[in-house]
Amino acid sequence: MRDITFTTVIAEDEDLIRSGLVRKIEQSRQSFAVVGEATHGEEALELVRRIQPQLLITDIRMPVMDGLKLIEEVHKYFPRTAVIIASGYADFDYARQAMKFNVKHYLLKPVKQLELAEVLNDIRAQLSNEPIVEANDIEKTVQRVQQYLREHFHEEISLEQLARQFNFSSAYLSKIFLKHAGEAPSKYIATLRINEAKRLLKHRKDLPVKAVGEQVGYGDPFYFSRIFKQATGMTPRDYQK
Repeated sequence: MRDITFTTVIAEDEDLIRSGLVRKIEQSRQSFAVVGEATHGEEALELVRRIQPQLLITDIRMPVMDGLKLIEEVHKYFPRTAVIIASGYADFDYARQAMKFNVKHYLLKPVKQLELAEVLNDIRAQLSNEPIVEANDIEKTVQRVQQYLREHFHEEISLEQLARQFNFSSAYLSKIFLKHAGEAPSKYIATLRINEAKRLLKHRKDLPVKAVGEQVGYGDPFYFSRIFKQATGMTPRDYQK
């Protein structure tokens, strides 16, 4: 099996239980590294957004955002992140609800070292068996992303939405796009929008600046003017003259 370290985030509001999980994961020697810890679901979701971990271990009952809502959000926006529930016996019915979000593993507190090791071994096999994309396929994928953006740049597109469209994590898509296109997806979208705005301002002088901004994906005219001036050194109105 390939020598890979799998990044892990733990969401648990009780400090002793959370630190115990971290220690047991380290002792399991299963190539999982805890890269983030959260005391409630909202904090955990922010970590998942920022780190894009391969594994999330979460409790069910937590303040601010509970584990079920966290699992739902992770399933929706980060489908490649595997999830393990570590919770009490009384939460088992809630844990069953999480199955509709593709959660297959439930550990009963207090988590036993052997049970944790068995589940981590299963998760490791699952993650290790994900298909590996070869270099030519990656380049073709980036070209497909560019084509998609050329056709949809006038729409509201977030990095997360774009990543889901091509079944990648946003972090991975950004990485391969930057490597093969030489710029971030957001910069590519902005360039497409500014170039189209310049064309419309030059050839469609009957269009108000606000309408031009809307046609290229900027609903806020003030934001459009600021972005346009940053890119061209001129306001859209001055460019149109």
